[in-house]
Amino acid sequence: MQLTKEQQAILDGSKGETMAKVMKTLVMFGDAFEAEKLVPISSNYNHLVTSFGLKVMSPVYDLMQQLLDAGVVSGQKFSVDPRPIDKNVPANFLQNLVFNKFMYTKQDFYEKQLKELGLIDDDSFTCTCYMDEVGNKPQKGEVLSWAESSAVVYANSVLGARCNRNSGIIDIMGSIVGFVPYFGLLTDEGRKATWIVKVETTKKPEAQLLGSAIGMKVMEDVPYVVGLDKWLGTELNDSVTAYLKDFGAATASNGAVGLYHIENLTPEAVELGEKLIAEGAKEYIIDDAELERVQKNYPVIWKNPDATPKLCFVGCPHLSLEQLKTWTENIEAELKKNGIKKVKIPTVFTAAPKVLEQFNQTEYAKRLKATGVITSYICPLMYMNNPLCKKMPVITSSNKLRTYTSARYYKDSEILTIITDGGNK
Repeated sequence: MQLTKEQQAILDGSKGETMAKVMKTLVMFGDAFEAEKLVPISSNYNHLVTSFGLKVMSPVYDLMQQLLDAGVVSGQKFSVDPRPIDKNVPANFLQNLVFNKFMYTKQDFYEKQLKELGLIDDDSFTCTCYMDEVGNKPQKGEVLSWAESSAVVYANSVLGARCNRNSGIIDIMGSIVGFVPYFGLLTDEGRKATWIVKVETTKKPEAQLLGSAIGMKVMEDVPYVVGLDKWLGTELNDSVTAYLKDFGAATASNGAVGLYHIENLTPEAVELGEKLIAEGAKEYIIDDAELERVQKNYPVIWKNPDATPKLCFVGCPHLSLEQLKTWTENIEAELKKNGIKKVKIPTVFTAAPKVLEQFNQTEYAKRLKATGVITSYICPLMYMNNPLCKKMPVITSSNKLRTYTSARYYKDSEILTIITDGGNK
C-alpha cells in the first residue's frame, strides 16, 4: 500500500503511539483486501454498528478506553445502531432479569464512552441514520467508514455514496484517522454490476422478499435490477426510499450485497445506465413463482410450528415516518373490518428516536396507540438475541430479523391479517 507522507508519519508515531496503532490497523485491513492506498473520508458524520453494552464485549470497552485515555477521539461526530432494550416493549420477569442483570449490564457505561468519543446526541441511536429526521445523510460520491450492513447498502445504492462493508470497530478507526482503504465499492470498477436481475412479476413484489431472493442468489456481488421501475416509478420519493431501505436490508442480510443499481431509479443507474454492467454479467429472472419458491423455503425453527404468535416486530431496519403513517391507516382499516378495536397479538413498531419524535407530533400517534401497537426505538434483533426469546413464537415482516433470530417471516399483508384477526397464519 502506498501511503502519503502524512499517513506514513502517523504510522510512524507523529501523533502518538495510540494513533499509530489505529493507522496500523487500517493499513493491515487494507492490505488484506489488496488496497492500493488510503483515501480521505469526506462525509460530515460517521455511523457505528456497535451500540449494545453486552457484558461479553469487554475487549471493545477496553479498546475504547485506551482511545479515550490517550485523548484520541473521532474526527467526525457519529450516530450508532439502536439500543437493545426498552422498558415499554413486552417482556416477562425472567426476560427482564436476563436483559438487565446478565446481558446488557454495560449499556450505561458504553454509552458514556460513546458520548466521550463523539456521539452526535442521546437520540442518535438507529440503524437508519440517513433519514432526514436523524440528519446523518451522506451526499453522492462522499466516502464513508460505516459498518452497519443495511445502512451501507442504502448509502451506496440510494444515495450514491461510497462505502465498503466494513467490520465493526473498523468504522470508528476510519473516523479517528480520517482515512479508509481504497478498494471494492470505493472504486469505479468495484461498483459495476456482475448480475442482471430481471423482475417479471405480475404485481409489485414485496420489498423484503425480493431483496432476499436477490441476496441469496448474487451473495456479495453487485446486481443491476431491471423492471422494478415499472412498480416503483422513477422518483426517489418517501414511499420508494422506504421500499428500497427494506429491499436493501434483505439483500445485505440474506446475502452480502453492499450495492445495487435499479434501472431508471437509483442515482448511478440514472446517470450511467447499462455502462454499469460488467462484461459477462450473469442473469437472474424473478417472477411470481420464484418469489413463492423463496418464501416457502424459509425454515421454521419454532419448537411448535403451529404455535400462536406471542409477539410481532415490524421495523428492522427502523421504519420511516411514511411507513408509520401507512401502517396506522392499514391497521385501523383492518380492525374496523373485523369489528375489533385492538390488535390481537402484542405488536411493536420500531423507528429512530427522532422519527418517533416527529411521529408523536402527528395525529397518527394517538390513533396508532389506540390500536394497541407499541412504538419503540430498540433493535429487535438485539431483543431477540437470547435463549429465552428463541423459545418464543415471534413473527416479523423483516427478512433481516428472520435471518439472524428465530422470528418467522410473513409479508406485510400477512402480518396485517395475523395481528388484526386473532392469529391466523
